[in-house]
Amino acid sequence: MKRALTALIATVAGVAWLVTFRVTPHARPVAAAPAPSQPAAAASETPAPGADTATPTPTPTPAPTNRPANGTFTGPVVSTRFGDVQVRIVVSGGRVTDVTPVQMPTDRARSAEITRYVTPVLHSEAIQAQSARIDIISGATYTSEAYAESLDAALRQDHLA
Repeated sequence: MKRALTALIATVAGVAWLVTFRVTPHARPVAAAPAPSQPAAAASETPAPGADTATPTPTPTPAPTNRPANGTFTGPVVSTRFGDVQVRIVVSGGRVTDVTPVQMPTDRARSAEITRYVTPVLHSEAIQAQSARIDIISGATYTSEAYAESLDAALRQDHLA
């Protein structure tokens, strides 16, 4: 009786853990942009008598030109064991307004079925996240990761990533 009770408690604990287990997407390391170099501060020296004491005018630094642009950007083809994945994004006003799959796995019947299921979900995730940090869909891990990789490259073309 004692063993049965222990087994029952362990089973209930295991099921509770499985029900509450959450899967988080893989974080891709993002290289930080190098900080613009700052001009060295001028040393304060006492000018020699009779020397010109005019103060130099600071030169304004140009604004960065890597602002998001409007347009359509296509990510690279990412190969998976089930087929190639490639996406195209539409950016308007600095926001991703549409993500269109250019290529998705459809060579096998099961791959085509999975593609029909995951494409709208991945689209929704990308629009909502406005980045390539989207949830991986169980049962379509390779496709989800390739979708995110192609999406990330398209976002980098527009300086959104």
